[in-house]
Amino acid sequence: MRSQAGNWLAGLHYRLAHLRGLLRRGLSSLRSRGWRATWRRAWLQLRPPPPAPRIPLYRPPAAPFSAFAVPHADAPRASVVIPVYNHCEATLACLRALAAHPPAAACEVIVVDDGSADATAQWMPRVEGLRYHRRAANGGFIAACNDGAALARGEVLVFLNNDTFPQPGWLDALLATFDAQPDTGLAVAQLLYPDGRLQESGGVVFADGSAWSYGRFEAADDPRYGYVREADYGSGAALAIPRALFESVGGFDPRYAPAYYEDTDLAFAVRAAGRKVRVQPASRVLHDEGTTAGTDTGQGIKAYQVRNRGVFAAKWAEVLRGHPPPGTVPDPASLHAGQRRVLVLDEAVPRPDRDSASLRQLNLLRMLRARGAHVAFLPTGLAHGGEATADLQQLGVETWYAPFAASAPAWLRAHAARFDVIVLTRHHLASAFIPLLRRHAPRARLVFDTIDLHYLRERRGAQLAGDAAALRAADATRGRELAAMAAADLTLVVSAEEQAQLRRDAPDARVELLSNLHEVAGPGADFDARADLVFVGGFRHPPNVDAVLWFAREVFPRIRQALPEVRFHCIGAEPPPEVAALARQPGILVHGHVPDLAPYMDRVRLAVAPLRFGAGVKGKVNLSMAHGQPVVATTCAVEGMHLRDGVDVAVADDPAAFAEAVVALYRDRGRWRSQAQAGLENVARHFSLDAAAAVVQRVFFDPP
Repeated sequence: MRSQAGNWLAGLHYRLAHLRGLLRRGLSSLRSRGWRATWRRAWLQLRPPPPAPRIPLYRPPAAPFSAFAVPHADAPRASVVIPVYNHCEATLACLRALAAHPPAAACEVIVVDDGSADATAQWMPRVEGLRYHRRAANGGFIAACNDGAALARGEVLVFLNNDTFPQPGWLDALLATFDAQPDTGLAVAQLLYPDGRLQESGGVVFADGSAWSYGRFEAADDPRYGYVREADYGSGAALAIPRALFESVGGFDPRYAPAYYEDTDLAFAVRAAGRKVRVQPASRVLHDEGTTAGTDTGQGIKAYQVRNRGVFAAKWAEVLRGHPPPGTVPDPASLHAGQRRVLVLDEAVPRPDRDSASLRQLNLLRMLRARGAHVAFLPTGLAHGGEATADLQQLGVETWYAPFAASAPAWLRAHAARFDVIVLTRHHLASAFIPLLRRHAPRARLVFDTIDLHYLRERRGAQLAGDAAALRAADATRGRELAAMAAADLTLVVSAEEQAQLRRDAPDARVELLSNLHEVAGPGADFDARADLVFVGGFRHPPNVDAVLWFAREVFPRIRQALPEVRFHCIGAEPPPEVAALARQPGILVHGHVPDLAPYMDRVRLAVAPLRFGAGVKGKVNLSMAHGQPVVATTCAVEGMHLRDGVDVAVADDPAAFAEAVVALYRDRGRWRSQAQAGLENVARHFSLDAAAAVVQRVFFDPP
């Protein structure tokens, strides 16, 4: 009975202490942030829990201590520094999480014991691979971290609290931030509560030095917090910084000893040194906030959080004048208010390994991000695209999906007003959404991206097939497409021929030419190291189906008569039965979707583009030329590409001539090399990201 009464009293004491802490923090928030921001915080904490993360969270199973090994390397790229003071069970769990999912990067793990009085000194030396350092006397979090940094051998310092469970891939994602964006000086992880809710996805600092943990209590997968972006600071519970930079700014400033605000101060010092602070949401770390220091700012070590805010505000007073006032509730609109803001709408996120339109779109997004724009992407189908969505988020694109966007119209009603430029891809999306956007984003420039002129492609296909009904459908498409151009502020086309067509069909429309966008990959293997023929194109696109069937039935047998060992690699997603059946024909390999095309671009001798109808610019031709792979194509396939027959490309339109062109180029080493070089130069001149720079500036950044 006495034990039960003691437990009850202990529980009551905890609840009362927790309540006092909540009240104290609430009153402090009211004074510093005002009632709106305080109510927002209270609502987020007390409302029903948001959806759980898509990827299950890892927690090491609890078990008594036994010896194990952590990742270690003699020449580490990263040094993971874990300062500890007592709480040996938490440290043990953290190390077990590191051991369970070792990173791909070479690393070392350093535990700095700040004078613990528990079993830390007995357990840590028995962990294989761990570098254990015990300080002579307790000096606090900052002193322990700076000692760990002095011991580190890695190029990058990674500070990690011991009350954390690093998730699989966390360290590699942090390090990748420096690789992808070399101006990064500080990369911070996304922190999650043990129940899966967000604790912080970077932080916002207000003009008085107070701070906001961005995303606190929200869903971990909420698109507002899921993309790489600049942040004012990130929690020292999990952050990475190049060791040389850490040393050059003086490490964690001891004026904040023993702890709190040293991480915020470090972020400001990094920016003062000319580098960026970025949050990396792909690096996820569960943080049992308060395990080591509690949560009540009115007592114990947490009281230094209040004291050090004043120290920080005094040190950075001049910089803080440019920060928002306390009481502001941060959101994407306020965080990106100083940038050019661009929204792109399409049916789904781009998949550049599947179609050329996706590659063009992705490279456009890269160009916009490189020029400092904030970019959001709304797939109107609202499907999460898996790796394709994650790739956009890593590019820094605010990428939306269900259930966080209930419907495209509802999302646009709530968000469209914050954008300066809105791109509508394909005529049916433009027709559907332009009226809504005129109402909810009246100041935005509406750009209709045609991808290609659908009515032109449909008309040519109908004429080739002699299909009167299809010809009437093409005329209907023409009416819808031209109406979308009239409603938009500006229309993008991909070829000079289409631009000339619209001067006749839509003379009042403002039309800009933004063609395919490619990075020049280089020449690949030389003539003698290459063999075979290749075609690349998704088979949801009718011109590609017709092209492959025509080539396989009418052209390839003639080629095999002259080159009996040559093979034809047919690559493209979703081949229909009649294309799949071509694999029964000698020498034809139907691969379907191939995630990595580089081996086929760099090792196959020739590409073929036997298109008999279509419109726009053919990405398959650009792609091959960007890899130094010569192309044999029809007149239709090279339309609008600034190509010269016999110089940049070989052109033929009937089966016999096409086969003859393939055989001649396949056998002629000198001509092959000359055409390969000319193709590389053509892509650099007309289809590279540099070639498109002036158009992108006019369309997305210049005033009307």
